[in-house]
Amino acid sequence: MNGAESLVRTMVKGGVDVCFTNPGTSEMHFVAALDRVPGMRCVLGLFEGVVTGAADGYFRMKGTPASTLLHLGPGLANGLANLHNAKKANSGIVNIVGQHAIYHIGYNAPLTSDIEGLARPMSSWVRTSPDSKSIAADGAAAIAAAKSAPPQIATLILPADTAWNEADGIAEVPAEQQRASYSPQAVEQAAKILHGDGEGTLLLMTGSALSEQGLALAERIAARTGCTVMGPTFRPKMARGRGRFSIDRIHYVIENALPMLAKFRHIVLVESDDPVAFFAYPNKPSMLKPEGCDVHRMTSWGENSVAALEALASAVKASAKDVKPQALQELIKPTGALTHASIAQAIAYAIPENAIMVDESLTTGRAFFPPTAAAAPHDWLQNMGGSIGFSTPLSIGAAIACPDRKVICMVGDGSAMYTIQSLWTQARENLNIVTIVFANRIYQILRGEFDNVGAGEPGQRANDMLRLDRPTLDFVALAKGMGVPGRAVTNADEFNKALAEAVAEPGPRLIEVQM
Repeated sequence: MNGAESLVRTMVKGGVDVCFTNPGTSEMHFVAALDRVPGMRCVLGLFEGVVTGAADGYFRMKGTPASTLLHLGPGLANGLANLHNAKKANSGIVNIVGQHAIYHIGYNAPLTSDIEGLARPMSSWVRTSPDSKSIAADGAAAIAAAKSAPPQIATLILPADTAWNEADGIAEVPAEQQRASYSPQAVEQAAKILHGDGEGTLLLMTGSALSEQGLALAERIAARTGCTVMGPTFRPKMARGRGRFSIDRIHYVIENALPMLAKFRHIVLVESDDPVAFFAYPNKPSMLKPEGCDVHRMTSWGENSVAALEALASAVKASAKDVKPQALQELIKPTGALTHASIAQAIAYAIPENAIMVDESLTTGRAFFPPTAAAAPHDWLQNMGGSIGFSTPLSIGAAIACPDRKVICMVGDGSAMYTIQSLWTQARENLNIVTIVFANRIYQILRGEFDNVGAGEPGQRANDMLRLDRPTLDFVALAKGMGVPGRAVTNADEFNKALAEAVAEPGPRLIEVQM
């Protein structure tokens, strides 16, 4: 047994049995070991950003880490943007990065780089295996780090000669770190705040608190105390749809966010952080909470927020009897022109039971939340790190984690082009993903940001940096070239029909919404 095989066997035994990969020469012994070791599903991505984004989506839906296999420093660097997004979402991932043979590194070959230095900004755990005897134990430690509470991104660097030399065997993964419970004192303090000033208090929740159970508890607390419950602008995963407590989210645009928060004298953080603006803007605040507002942390990432909410509900004597049904928008099939409102209505009507919605729609998607609150129950996933090109890879991981659920990926045309290779992997794996591309032929969000930062009126050169034309992107043709059937729609009626057909059919589909 060589080092690579000992690592693969350790990973499979440790519950890491999916590998998203884009390998190179230094990883060939790992690739060969995949033939000899049963139990590891390997998914090829044509770009490392697809690989790392898929691993993020897998963890968000499965709750356990997948692995990636990346080629040397440049391969890791290609995947860093979506590792950034995964880190912000607190996703656990085990990265395996091939390295030159130890004796070869000193010759400064073209691909030689500081892999550990590249890995550290996005990885909480980084290690280079010094010899083949260490690989299994190092792999087990990486798995333990990825499964810890809170989860971590772990990067194990595998020099080529340690992979091909003889190893002793496999290693046991240390027992998983138990998820921390919560601080009773923090819950007691939150209860005092709610008893004293319920209507002036905001429960700002993310993470596990946005599960169906966590939202139900928050709904009871709000009904009993008069507090408001919101989520941050972006969240890793949120239960939504009929029968689930629908909450608002802090608006991306500062001018809209500030009045949303203006009345609150207290903010209770449930896994969330203080509300801050996405960017710095001239003469606008970075912190969105009103002056004089007190912030209290009830739970942090890695703590049991559902148990904490149960304790808080008990402390304020909240029960299901306190809850009144929410008024939700009626689901309708829109007709006529494609607008942000009609697009939102069409999607809400078409969402199937238990769907996974992956949202990177940016400007178009700001109208989605009100109508989709009345849609069939579903999970809603968003970009936590702001690095675009996350949604199509994330959809791959989500679909592999939950093969019995339909994944609907919503993405702008500019973002889609960052990781368009995802469509090829969707086709190769025959994944149940509907990709909706909103083609407005412009980086619309950047056009808005041009105004927000006070850069003046864009001239011809500036406009050329924002527009996606000359030539116009043809997403139906791009999808066809990678094996995904697609169609373009230009009005709401065509969109309704395309959605219904795509949701009903197995395998990947693409809809280009020409706006």
